[in-house]
Amino acid sequence: MFGFFCVSEMLQLPLVVTAQVDLLLVLVSLLAFWTRLSHLSYPNAVVFDEVYYGQFVSLYMKRVFFIDDSGPPLGHMILAFGAYLGGFDGNFVWNRIGAEYPSTVNVWSLRLLPALCGALCVPLVYLLTLELKFSHLSALGAAVLLLLENSLIVQSRFMLLESVLIFFVLLAFFSYLRFHNAPKFSVWWWFHWLILCGVSCGAAVGVKYMGLFSYLLLLVVASLHTWKLIGDKTISHMNVCVQSVHRVLCLVVVPVLLYVFWFYVHLSFLNRSGPHDQLMSSAFQASLQGGLSRITRGQPLEVAYGSQVTLRSSVSQPIPCWLHSHKVNYPIRYDNGRGSSHQQQVTCYPFKDVNNWWIIKDPGRQQLVVDTPPRPVRHGDVIQLVHGMTSRFLNSHDVAAPMSPHTQEVSGYIDFNVSMPAQNLWRVDISNREAESEVWKTILSEVRLIHVNTSAVLKLSGVSLPDWGFRQLEVVADKLFKAHSSSLEWTVEEHRYGTSQEQKEREAELHSPTHIDVDRKISFWAKFVELQWKMLTVKQEESEHKYSSSPLEWITMETNIAYWLHSSTNAQIHLIGNPVSWGVANLSLLAYQLLAVVYLLRRRRGLKDVPDGVWDQFVCLGCVCVGGWLVNFVPFLLMDKTLFLYHYLPALCYLYLLSPALLEHAHTHLLRYAHQLQHSVTHQRALCVGALAVLLSIFLTYRTFCPLTYGSPELSAHQLQGLKWRDTWDILYRRR
Repeated sequence: MFGFFCVSEMLQLPLVVTAQVDLLLVLVSLLAFWTRLSHLSYPNAVVFDEVYYGQFVSLYMKRVFFIDDSGPPLGHMILAFGAYLGGFDGNFVWNRIGAEYPSTVNVWSLRLLPALCGALCVPLVYLLTLELKFSHLSALGAAVLLLLENSLIVQSRFMLLESVLIFFVLLAFFSYLRFHNAPKFSVWWWFHWLILCGVSCGAAVGVKYMGLFSYLLLLVVASLHTWKLIGDKTISHMNVCVQSVHRVLCLVVVPVLLYVFWFYVHLSFLNRSGPHDQLMSSAFQASLQGGLSRITRGQPLEVAYGSQVTLRSSVSQPIPCWLHSHKVNYPIRYDNGRGSSHQQQVTCYPFKDVNNWWIIKDPGRQQLVVDTPPRPVRHGDVIQLVHGMTSRFLNSHDVAAPMSPHTQEVSGYIDFNVSMPAQNLWRVDISNREAESEVWKTILSEVRLIHVNTSAVLKLSGVSLPDWGFRQLEVVADKLFKAHSSSLEWTVEEHRYGTSQEQKEREAELHSPTHIDVDRKISFWAKFVELQWKMLTVKQEESEHKYSSSPLEWITMETNIAYWLHSSTNAQIHLIGNPVSWGVANLSLLAYQLLAVVYLLRRRRGLKDVPDGVWDQFVCLGCVCVGGWLVNFVPFLLMDKTLFLYHYLPALCYLYLLSPALLEHAHTHLLRYAHQLQHSVTHQRALCVGALAVLLSIFLTYRTFCPLTYGSPELSAHQLQGLKWRDTWDILYRRR
């Protein structure tokens, strides 16, 4: 009993919990969720780029491999997870904008996660402004600017990725600044914010490659802070080392590991053959279920003398193709008057065909069948290649190629008794060998075939032949030191051991592959590296779009995008920003730059207009906001791709963060400390009244454009004409 009273006295019963709730933060958060999530299923139709992202979501649901050159897989995984939560099975054809979703598709679930990310951006901006050491009033202003930005609302309410990217970027900066501002006596408190920053950076880059620029900006800011830390003599050497290592681990190692992890999940989950298989190497294709793996299952691993093979060019541009020949000769003379050997054409054919088969022959023996046991072909061996269907030897000689006259012609040799002897010996050079006696392996080995007589290398030139060559791709022999290495390599894709010496029997044999169990799995790292390279080099065909625009047009919102139009009424949704907010953002950017120039010039002359602490706050604001705008806008000026207005939204968010903070700086420091100016209090009040008037205008403009933001209520043709504030905007309407 005595012990019970002692415990009660120590705990000071009753226990009381005190919590501080920021009501402004709660309010803007609730409003953000209401503006982004209300009536999320409307319209019940495919909206603009949902037709693009929806295809990848369907492939995820079916676990089918694909490549999207626009970015890493995390964004697609997030959209696919939302679809999974709604029970989507992938059985919907994303073939046109405006197509109605069937009742079996949970539209709300498809759009949920982007909408949640878009809503969370509003409280994040509020908190980020506080971490920049500005007031709650400035934080409220920044949150309101994002809250009432029509274009951000539109982009958040559909199955798109910009809101997801913006969320992770804002979370990264918030968590880093929270770490930087946290009291250092609480190690776990500030360390877990640093980890969250690294995770957010990895997620931002994993959603879209544009997140990389914000990540690099954050690294620059962190590097400056670390450099300042190193120069702080009040901190011990050990403490400096520990903190520096923590920053490297959390801000460099963690994002890199996460980036690799996204692809690990992506490649592990998408294990079925799909529409983008042929862009990948034969080894990559064979690791997928179906497709090439179905064709090559059970093939012999080691290429031997007498093997029947198809040779695929390792270059996937302009298109994947296989070494090919057919019973048609080169024309005696080309259109430009040059002569040819008039021997059998050898080309590269972009389709599976029986004429793609070749036989590996030992030059010292006549037989075209595999010995028992098979004699494998090794690196450095000299071979002959015999075309399976025509029995012509692969040949090259000192005759100019038809379309690339600086290289040698490659042909199927025909003896015309015209003093043109056969030159049909080729040396096998395995470029990815691990030993000098490496055996030529199916799918795994990348081989260069070097012409023995001329030291030229068999190569895909990539040029299409004229009609006499059936528009197939030209194959040439080029000198090794002249040719680019990536265009020289060939891979054995389909392979069987030949058993028939007679031509007729061999032709029948080419249609019945042998089956010998063999494991040809390639490692994750090999697939990861190859996929990275393909995403950087294999670009989808770009075409001009009605709503495409240039980056300079984004600043003044010269253009809009029609996202959805009802099939029979004037109800429609457009990506149009809040014109007043847009103008405020541009003015803030210009004002900050002018003010920074004035400050720098005066400080250079020894005149300090603001205390050092305020100056550091002003510089930090510029690094994050103006720097964030620059890194998210300038790269688009250098890009040669189709661009749209929504690409500007991440940059715009930084300006919305800048505007209220800059206004507070002007109100608190420029006017209050301008003692030489009379009536400074009057100026401060005038500034406040002006700011309130601007906020009211932003709200009224938001309300005005709501019918184009949410698609309801339907407006008349006359009302729609009234919303065309710029002549360059394309607003559609039906007259009745």
